[in-house]
Amino acid sequence: MFRLLKLSVLGVSFYAMFACGSGDLKKVEQINLQDTIQVDTTKGAEIIYSDSAKVKAKLKAPVLLYFKTKNPYYEMPKGIDVVFYDENLKPTSTVVSDYAIRRENEKTVELRKNVVAKNSEGKTFKSEELIWDENTKKFYSNTLVTIITDQATISGTSFWALEDFSYYEIKQGAGPIQFNTDMDTTASK
Repeated sequence: MFRLLKLSVLGVSFYAMFACGSGDLKKVEQINLQDTIQVDTTKGAEIIYSDSAKVKAKLKAPVLLYFKTKNPYYEMPKGIDVVFYDENLKPTSTVVSDYAIRRENEKTVELRKNVVAKNSEGKTFKSEELIWDENTKKFYSNTLVTIITDQATISGTSFWALEDFSYYEIKQGAGPIQFNTDMDTTASK
């Protein structure tokens, strides 16, 4: 069965080579190169990120694909769940998404589709795309983002945040803000 499949693939490659003009020969070579990319598959993956022997984050993915190319990358087509920790191993923030890709050389993780991040203060950040730059230890997004707090729900065109989401900046933010009316007004007199 395997030989028959291999012969079929070889036959299709030869057919494509002879059916195409000489200008398309490069395209056929690229297709054949793509077939030889080595991909490792892990199911139920759990990755621990550490720095100086201290755990910084734990990532879980139902499926983890590792593409061994010139620019290697990990793809998590069924999403991820990440927990970030402080120096005392106390969770500081969480991030989930339906899809993620980590580019190893750039040390960036692109999170896409239903991205939700929460910090220890209970603030929730929602977007369709969020990029984690491991070098700068920051998250950023150039797509619509919504931040939900106890006092407000603010949407903006883009934003960036520290890794633990304790500090963030949003661009072109808009939304209703609820102020505490029980504040002591005598302090300003």
